[in-house]
Amino acid sequence: MVGLVAIENQSQVARAVVAEAVLAAGPRIPKEARLLLHELAAAWADVADCRALQVVPLKGAMTNEVYQVRWLTGVPSAGGEAEEPRGEREVRKVLVRIYGDGVDLFFDREDEVRTFECMSRHGQGPRLLGRFPNGRVEEFIHARTLSATDLRDPDISALVASKLREFHNLDMPGPKSVLIWDRLRNWLKTAMNLCSSDEAKEFGLDSLENEITALQNDVSGDYHWIGFCHNDLQYGNIMIDEETNMLTIIDYEYASFNPVAYDIANHFCEMAADYHSANPHILDYSKYPDIDEQKRFLKTYLSISAYMKQDHKSFLQL
Repeated sequence: MVGLVAIENQSQVARAVVAEAVLAAGPRIPKEARLLLHELAAAWADVADCRALQVVPLKGAMTNEVYQVRWLTGVPSAGGEAEEPRGEREVRKVLVRIYGDGVDLFFDREDEVRTFECMSRHGQGPRLLGRFPNGRVEEFIHARTLSATDLRDPDISALVASKLREFHNLDMPGPKSVLIWDRLRNWLKTAMNLCSSDEAKEFGLDSLENEITALQNDVSGDYHWIGFCHNDLQYGNIMIDEETNMLTIIDYEYASFNPVAYDIANHFCEMAADYHSANPHILDYSKYPDIDEQKRFLKTYLSISAYMKQDHKSFLQL
């Protein structure tokens, strides 16, 4: 299974490099997105000029192009100038997300959009402000993205555990069936089609089907709690408001119903990742949380969870 993860991470890194090259050439906001932005700003009484927008590329996104768009606020005077000096005026911000190419190999974009809209209605994550053909406009969250080292901070890790429990308890629409096994097999099939025979041998793809089946047989059972899982809870998908210590989980491309123990185990694996290192696709498992860290995380998760009174067997097996 490590081989398949490596291929996926390499693809993400490649898309990130391409995206950075595109951003360096200058903002590419589609016409339909600009029209939507003008409509949104025109409805905000505090925006001085709905067409006087500034576009700032944001780095770090792996599958999309992401921009901060902002307008100066303040009511213009009769002469056309705003009453406040330019340097003293507030700024209204939104986030524009332009969907990346080729991501349909990893997830269904329409499913992701429906999940985002539902999460927005639940009050989770940024609010959806509007959609255009190949992207959307979101509420801009005034918070910072976590770093790799943040995940090892005991206080932040406890906040993540609490937020993840809240995420798992969300009442999301659609069938509550486990998706991980079909998704792994679909990714394996895609990898086999894209790789040469030498590459397939190098990454051990020939044995992965048997590994997937063995895992499915070993960890499937009635004792697993099925919940709505993020499935990609790496540090770049968690934001913290440092004034309130409130966390926001973002980016739901891979979100689906799965055993919640899997989502927690995947988060532990993400503690071994540093996507801003020289080798972002290689996980350093010496950084995997030790038993004490795992127990601390699970204790926080369970202490405030609706699952507290249920059997803890699946968690103790992590």
